[in-house]
Amino acid sequence: MGQIETERNGAVMSIAINRPEKKNALTAEMYDALSDAVEQAEMDPAVRVILLHAKGDAFTAGNDLEDFMKKPWKGQAVPPAVRFIRAVARARKPMVAAVHGLAVGIGTTILLLCDLVYAAEDARFVMPFINLGIVPEAASTVLLPLLIGRQRAAELFLLGSPLTAQRAYEIGLVNAVLVRAELLGTASAIAQQLAAKPSGAMLACKELMKRSLRVEVERALKEEVEVIAERLESPETREALSAFLEKRTPDFSRF
Repeated sequence: MGQIETERNGAVMSIAINRPEKKNALTAEMYDALSDAVEQAEMDPAVRVILLHAKGDAFTAGNDLEDFMKKPWKGQAVPPAVRFIRAVARARKPMVAAVHGLAVGIGTTILLLCDLVYAAEDARFVMPFINLGIVPEAASTVLLPLLIGRQRAAELFLLGSPLTAQRAYEIGLVNAVLVRAELLGTASAIAQQLAAKPSGAMLACKELMKRSLRVEVERALKEEVEVIAERLESPETREALSAFLEKRTPDFSRF
């Protein structure tokens, strides 16, 4: 079994992150596999809905930082994480996400690009980008302030404040909070419900909802990546990553 698993259930393509021993931390290979799965589902006329979820006790702990340091973005035309973000951002078919446990970094920002999001009671959302000396991605610098307001977005981004499932529901990040045992079954049933609807009308509706923001989202996707690539070469990020590997508190006072 791979670390990214796909399964067809009728017209629903289920994509599962399966690296529980590392809290589903994402490597470059996993990002490529996720991108392949989304792109293949988009091209398959038999697939009408995509369901993203995870196995183990976390949705994802975000980037696998050790893998990330071994495979830096510099010199890559399209880094694997960027490819995955673009695949989700540009998906025409509805995407449903089921989130439990930790949802760190991209584990939270990618949800802003999904259409329906369901969370277990134990879900915890956190975006520690600033702590790593970088900036958020997945057009979240546009979509999160639009969703919850600039000040509350600043709290989550700048402070890296964690968000409970209930709070995520209150601010509109998730559609519902469910008992953990019911999460995947409920999300799967909703995906099947979507798949039974008129596909043409559903695709057209999603396109209309996205149209007014498309230019701004594409701009943000591009500019965020440019800033992240620049920040990855900064002394702050080098200190943050070194501190992670050395299991110590980073010291940014020198910069």
